[in-house]
Amino acid sequence: EGEDMISSDIIRGHLDAIILRLIYEKDRYGYEISKEIASRTEGRFQIKEATLYAVFQRLEKRGYIRSYEGDVSRGGRRRYYAITPKGKTELTESVREWSKVKEIIDIFMEGTL
Repeated sequence: EGEDMISSDIIRGHLDAIILRLIYEKDRYGYEISKEIASRTEGRFQIKEATLYAVFQRLEKRGYIRSYEGDVSRGGRRRYYAITPKGKTELTESVREWSKVKEIIDIFMEGTL
């Protein structure tokens, strides 16, 4: 854990939105999502598999995503996740909410030190 690593506590409240965003881009499977998160953050944020699957379950229960079996690959069938219309609405709302939160935090944090 280098000093550039982001505490998962800080991001936890936004995980649903981050994962919805990745699934919004295209249908994805679990390992692909965790690789994508690590890659886009240049390794500064990594999601544990157990956390990821808990998010999938929560999003699916709320009707924001649906899962389906992909084609057989090495090691069996992959479970893919696709965003639903309800999920797209939720994502739009999350983006709107995040920009408000960011504005507030920036008021107190920007140019402080």
